[in-house]
Amino acid sequence: MTALIALCLVGLVAGTACLLAGAPWFRDQPLAQRLRPYAGPRTVRHPPARGAVGVRQVLVPLARDLGARISRLVGVQDDLATRLERAGREPDTDAFRVRQLSRAALALVLAGGAAVLLRPPAALALVGVPGAPALSVLLHEQSLSRAAEARRRRLSAELPVIVEQLGLLVAAGYSIPGALSRLAERANGAVAEDLRRVLLRIRHGASEHAALAEWARSSSVDAVSRITSVLALHGETADLGLLISDEARSIRAEAHRELLEAIERRAQLVWIPVTVATLVPGLIFLAVPFTSAMAQVTGG
Repeated sequence: MTALIALCLVGLVAGTACLLAGAPWFRDQPLAQRLRPYAGPRTVRHPPARGAVGVRQVLVPLARDLGARISRLVGVQDDLATRLERAGREPDTDAFRVRQLSRAALALVLAGGAAVLLRPPAALALVGVPGAPALSVLLHEQSLSRAAEARRRRLSAELPVIVEQLGLLVAAGYSIPGALSRLAERANGAVAEDLRRVLLRIRHGASEHAALAEWARSSSVDAVSRITSVLALHGETADLGLLISDEARSIRAEAHRELLEAIERRAQLVWIPVTVATLVPGLIFLAVPFTSAMAQVTGG
């Protein structure tokens, strides 16, 4: 019991330190972190600490290492910065890991307090107290994965319309950066956010091909990879607008097939409760004459 109370106190101290580290009145943000919203997505995210080492500089490496190990244990191979970009969140890996660690520490404290107050069996306490922070970390990872998958679906749904408009603009005489800039300004949604990120990378000095290749890698959508490979041919072909239009038709046909598959799956799911509701009364009605016939045969 003494060891359990000590463990709870350690978790309480760690969680309090993590919460205080995120408070603006507790510590000042470094200059690189204040300038991060105005920089590109591929700038250095972990500037070296200078001067006095505060609570955040102590906890951030610990949270980063623990989070990376747990992610590898659950089968996540992509780095956290890429997953945050896919989910449409700020690519601040340190803040994500510190928040994850603080919530795990809070779950540990709550589980330890519940074990002290409720006094469950020893086996349940040994499983529940360390399992609570692990479950909190896994729920955090699962939430990020769900957000990334939801944004990927929005990206796939918006892409056919954006690619069609891009083909029309290129055919009308727009350059690739000009067409992308016009679409990013006039459109809303996941694709527009990605296009604004691509244009930001181009303004920071990256080439069009490199910026589009980064978008294809971070989006994890096959249609984006195909359209970026087509846009990479803008200096080698004269009928780029026609190629983009053909790719737009291909992307729309693929989206149409996926929609039909989803409709078919939902239609099949509808028949499951109908089948169960039909079989159960049918089995009951069949059991009555079967039981009567068996009784006559056995003489019961």
